[in-house]
Amino acid sequence: MNQIIFDCERMKYINTGLYYFCLNLGKALLQNSRREKIAVFIPNRVAASFGPSVPILPQQSLQKFFMPSVSQYQLWHCTYQNSNYLPRRNRKIKVLLTIHDLNFLYEDKSASKKARCLSHLQENINRSDAIVCISEFTRNDVLTHCNVGNRAVHVIYNGTNGLTKPVLEEKSYRPAVPFLFNIGAIARKKNQHQILPLLQSNPSMELVLAGRHEDKSYAHYIRQQASELNVDDRTHLINEVTEGEKSWYYHNCQALVMPSLAEGFGLPITEAMSVGKPVFLSKHTAMTEIGKDLAFYFQDFNNMHDDFQSGMLHYRKAGSRIQEAMKAYSATFNWEDAARKYLDVYRSLLG
Repeated sequence: MNQIIFDCERMKYINTGLYYFCLNLGKALLQNSRREKIAVFIPNRVAASFGPSVPILPQQSLQKFFMPSVSQYQLWHCTYQNSNYLPRRNRKIKVLLTIHDLNFLYEDKSASKKARCLSHLQENINRSDAIVCISEFTRNDVLTHCNVGNRAVHVIYNGTNGLTKPVLEEKSYRPAVPFLFNIGAIARKKNQHQILPLLQSNPSMELVLAGRHEDKSYAHYIRQQASELNVDDRTHLINEVTEGEKSWYYHNCQALVMPSLAEGFGLPITEAMSVGKPVFLSKHTAMTEIGKDLAFYFQDFNNMHDDFQSGMLHYRKAGSRIQEAMKAYSATFNWEDAARKYLDVYRSLLG
């Protein structure tokens, strides 16, 4: 039986996209593996996430320099393209690298920083035996900007994260009026400040921004912009949320709004569609690939009000027809299918 390490190092950042990618894909892999024995490489504080019977290889920061013995394993699945945790010395173990995005190419970074990011990614590609990208857009970026040699480069879409029972806690923020929702790290690439003018043109609406403040200076900039536009009383940066809170905001929002400049997939797109909520997106990077014709798009950031109004009008006129189409489309992205495809890649590498 082949022994495999599933790398969950990024689960140290709870309530993030990478956290749920590892959690949901990992659980699906464990449920669907028959010929493989899978252990998880994971920080101790979240080691119980997969249950008591799953073998654990505890992750520690010193392992960036001195990896533990992994001689009993045949495959290391690195789930984060910028990882520093790879079996570089043991060349017998195969490595599968999942690449989520090359978002640094689209961010406001210096040419030297972009070059450093690309160089580190190329080092990880060089150590890998095969690559999985989470969208065709990401695959095209990898093939354009990296040297993959003769490695297979697969595309396996993420699943839609199932929403739990919608629950607000006593400490949770409860909107007083209809609201727009955005969930994800508060970061410049997410472009959340562009949503604020929609509050100016919709004075009876709030904005809920949920997510870790990855860029604190940008969070400050959003608050500053909200104040200048006189919408600060309706702009709520609520930081990270629980699964119950996230579900409540999806179920009760007027729409999901994502004017992102860079997305490798965009998990909130299919999450919102799973409950039939309208989704408004920019046309940057992978957004149109995932949203397809069931999402609404901002043509640019200057006429967002018109795009939003026409989209909401279309959504209301279509009624249950578009809602059911969204739910059905969202269901085509599921972690069981993703796990089976990953297992096929594992087996192709191990023979």
